[in-house]
Amino acid sequence: MAISAEVAAERVGPAFSVDGMLLARQKTRQAIQDVSALIEPGMVEEDAVELTKKTLIDSGMELTWHPTRVRFGINTIKPMKQASVPGVILQENDIFFLDIAPRVQAWEGDGGASFTVGKNSEYERCARDAETLFHEVRHVWTKDKLTGQALYAFADSKARSMGWELNFDLPGHRVSDFPHAAIYTGSLAEFDASPSAMRWILEIHVRDPEGRFGAFFEDLLLSDEYFA
Repeated sequence: MAISAEVAAERVGPAFSVDGMLLARQKTRQAIQDVSALIEPGMVEEDAVELTKKTLIDSGMELTWHPTRVRFGINTIKPMKQASVPGVILQENDIFFLDIAPRVQAWEGDGGASFTVGKNSEYERCARDAETLFHEVRHVWTKDKLTGQALYAFADSKARSMGWELNFDLPGHRVSDFPHAAIYTGSLAEFDASPSAMRWILEIHVRDPEGRFGAFFEDLLLSDEYFA
């Protein structure tokens, strides 16, 4: 009997483990916090990328399925697949984000978050709103069991109401025991069913409508108990 496209999209590999996925998530989130504490004004973006890679390796993780990214200032508006402007230096009052996808043993981690240095209220609001919007979308998923398509339509509407533009070049994706791309390569934003927990990364990239800066937050799509 043939299985539906939606069921096929949520398959896992032979090494899949809930405990393993949660371990990868925990180590990924910890690495983000560890690296963010080391980034400071005057640092060049490329050096921050190397610092992030070293932190991941020193933590026992492997650099895997997408490049390790750190974006400073003007580079925070760019889609992830677009290269940064080289040589950007973090200023005294600035915004930056991390986007990492390490592997912990057989399991994929993926996480991102935005941070500010110095004092700039618009940067601070953007970074805060990216994470807030992530949780608002997650709460709608928990409560209403919307499809992936409907979740991103909701995210787009909410982002606009907050004064930001949602970047649809970051539409969420599968995550699993490595490599998830052998199972499914489509996006969460095109998924025409309510996504299951422990299977998907919810990505939120908001940008200033004038194209000056942006902020990013992503994490595993999970219920409230995992965000205490």
